[in-house]
Amino acid sequence: MIPILELWVPILLSAALVWIASAIIWMVLPHHKTDLEPLPDEDSVMKAVGPVPPGVYSMPYVREWKSMTPELKEKLARGPSGFVTILKWSPNMTRQLSLWFVHLTIIGIFVAYIAGRTLAPGTEYLDVFQITGAIAVLAHGAGSFVESIYWGRPWSTTVKNSIDATIYGLLTAGVFAWLWP
Repeated sequence: MIPILELWVPILLSAALVWIASAIIWMVLPHHKTDLEPLPDEDSVMKAVGPVPPGVYSMPYVREWKSMTPELKEKLARGPSGFVTILKWSPNMTRQLSLWFVHLTIIGIFVAYIAGRTLAPGTEYLDVFQITGAIAVLAHGAGSFVESIYWGRPWSTTVKNSIDATIYGLLTAGVFAWLWP
């Protein structure tokens, strides 16, 4: 068993490396450029929505499916239906990028915790790589599937996010295996 404090260097280094890799993936590589599409007649929709507080909304709104009224069934049949996320967005992404690094550090902590409890000091590189990689790929990628299953995100985006998660997991595994005590 390895105490988590002995793994702070790989935790922070893997978070930094994945943070840099994600910046390259999102800003340089073209595969995420098609994740979002423009809304038809964007200006009219924005005007119609007006000042709505940030939040996640559904239309039509259904609190409980068991209380489905004929009017609500008709609204659903007529459409459109969907989920709308309203953000207070800014081109300054300092907050989001900082939170992303915190998220990556938390993933590193969980990788370190599980690996530190299951792998002994001096474990071979490949064994450390396999265990930490499996944990990290799962941590980075499992949530993407929920977005497609329940929230209607295109499966093509989930596939792209899963590829990214695999890259992030392999980078994390490489750092942990390299710096394993």
